[in-house]
Amino acid sequence: MSEKEFNKYEIPRPEFPKRAVITGGMPYGNKKLHFGHIGGVFVFADVYARFLRDRIGEDNVIFVSGTDCYGSPIAESYRKLCEEQGFKGTIRDFVEENHKAQKQTLDDYLISLDVFGASGLGRTAEIHNDVSDKFIRRLYENGHLKKISTKQFYDEKAGCFLNGRQVVGKCPVDGCKSEKGYADECDLGHQYMPESLIDPKSTITGETPVMKDVENWYFDLPSYSGLLKEYADRILKQKNVRKLVSSTISEFLAEPVIHIKNELLENYEQIKTEMPEHEFIEEPKKPSFTIKFKSLDEMNTACGMLSQNGIRYRTGKTLVPFRLTGNIEWGVPAPVLEGEDPLTVWVWPESLWAPISFTKAVLEKRGRNMDEWRDFWCSKDAQVYQFIGADNIYFYGVAEMGMFMALQKGENTSDPADGEMQLPILCANNHILFLDKKASSSGAIKPPMAADLLDFYTAEQLRMHFLGLGLGQRSVSFMPKPYNPDAKPEDADPVVKDGFLLSNVFNRIIRTCFYTTQKYFGGEMPVGEIDGQIIEDSKKAVLDYERFMYRFEFHQATYVLDSYIRKASKYMAKNLGDADKADDNALREKTLVNVFHMIRTAAVLLHPMAPKGTEMLLEYLQLDKSFWSWDRIFDTMSDFTDGKAHKLKFLEPRVDFFTRHPSQFESEE
Repeated sequence: MSEKEFNKYEIPRPEFPKRAVITGGMPYGNKKLHFGHIGGVFVFADVYARFLRDRIGEDNVIFVSGTDCYGSPIAESYRKLCEEQGFKGTIRDFVEENHKAQKQTLDDYLISLDVFGASGLGRTAEIHNDVSDKFIRRLYENGHLKKISTKQFYDEKAGCFLNGRQVVGKCPVDGCKSEKGYADECDLGHQYMPESLIDPKSTITGETPVMKDVENWYFDLPSYSGLLKEYADRILKQKNVRKLVSSTISEFLAEPVIHIKNELLENYEQIKTEMPEHEFIEEPKKPSFTIKFKSLDEMNTACGMLSQNGIRYRTGKTLVPFRLTGNIEWGVPAPVLEGEDPLTVWVWPESLWAPISFTKAVLEKRGRNMDEWRDFWCSKDAQVYQFIGADNIYFYGVAEMGMFMALQKGENTSDPADGEMQLPILCANNHILFLDKKASSSGAIKPPMAADLLDFYTAEQLRMHFLGLGLGQRSVSFMPKPYNPDAKPEDADPVVKDGFLLSNVFNRIIRTCFYTTQKYFGGEMPVGEIDGQIIEDSKKAVLDYERFMYRFEFHQATYVLDSYIRKASKYMAKNLGDADKADDNALREKTLVNVFHMIRTAAVLLHPMAPKGTEMLLEYLQLDKSFWSWDRIFDTMSDFTDGKAHKLKFLEPRVDFFTRHPSQFESEE
């Protein structure tokens, strides 16, 4: 490519790391995967992992995820299953059954994880327990942990402490309308101290629980508020970080404030002089007034005083200490740091460093030294990419970043961080809705299970549809026709329609070129000089696609492919048509040379998105796997065949590279 030609495109081209880890979140082990797990996270993570394997080499990419085996949702689901359905197995049996089902679904959707581990099962659990112990000890050694006595919900009727999901109330964070506030977080990810939960009820007995003091270890997250603000400002300027990430992180960095309804002003005034020093902020057009404090501790003291005097309030999105331990039996064992009774690790913290555990598991599986995990997580020429949903930005963008920053401060070079931890890049999608409503396994609108969708669509049809939704820009609804009661028989199915680019257009191009080669050239693909316009169009498609992938703009990458493949279709139809009319074999050969180059370019760009069909194409082209390498992205077919005509695998009639689901043909009959 000449310098003049190159200057038509973005300069410089995006730079990619030498090594990369891609993570796909961790689904809870209390259920199978629904469409949101696949269509909101895993497809995007998989496409990026496959792209980077082609871009920087397979050995330099590690793609991990796993079942989140612990946590109150799992314990509560297990309790209900035993009580209501007579399940006889252990909680480990329950989780393992779901883990196997999750892995099967991921395989069925062509999700190419190097390890789909489990935080509480098998070898990955052994590695994870060790990493968790060392991670917490490192934070403790560096002076970033506090032992805090807090009040925990206790059900006197049941005679037990309640875990996170065994108490439900209203979220106390101002502006949050969630009716599903649990012990110290709501279903929208807001964090608060347990005593702030509004109208708590035990899910076991329905009684109002009392509060009893318990001691746990907390990470001093508020002390990282300043660094997190700098981090949020920095990523706001990065082209490969969505605005959703930086803006949501900034929301959680508010100053310590309390909001009180205006009708309780007199009650507040009776005790205000006894409260820690604060600033009164009157907001005339709002139904409440605000009081602002200098520190979180002072705000918490004020909260206690307000509660004692029966004054209802809501807190702002202020950083609170991030709890690391709990007293639930089913969990990762926590290290005993100061002679305390044995505790377990709270599920959210250990799920944040679980990808490090899984990275070690991948290295062990590859026969490499597990200490090489640092080359992927600590090296400045490596990068971690974490694919998550919008509701989890607090945990990954605030709590995780704060803990990773804390690991950078210590001089101790013991595991798990020898040198500085590199901060991951977060790719957060907006919500994928179902029939225009937010669906949730625990809500009124139940999402369809991912496995069930494969009764109506192929995995590649669904992958292309999810990628094209534009979840990076806004929340979008998934509207599959078989699940839509408002769909009319004559309405097009949006999933099938999005799949036509492959099953109709690209499929037809490939088949036509193969059959033409078999009919006129003895099954040998002709090679030769490619027209300049074809070369220019192909290079532009490659560079546009590369830029969009760097920015995680997957829907734009699909638009590039749509335009390019349709252009190839029009060119092929016209020129082969002209060649047939004139019985011009030279034009026919020239057209095939050009179109096979366009097939090659489109196939490499499609490879991360539609791996099954494109790898079948490579089988029929009878070329080696260097075909996918971006080191050869601008090579022609002639470069792969040493300038000679190349024998292709014989293509039988009616063989498809990109298929439709059998049910779609039945519906047409």
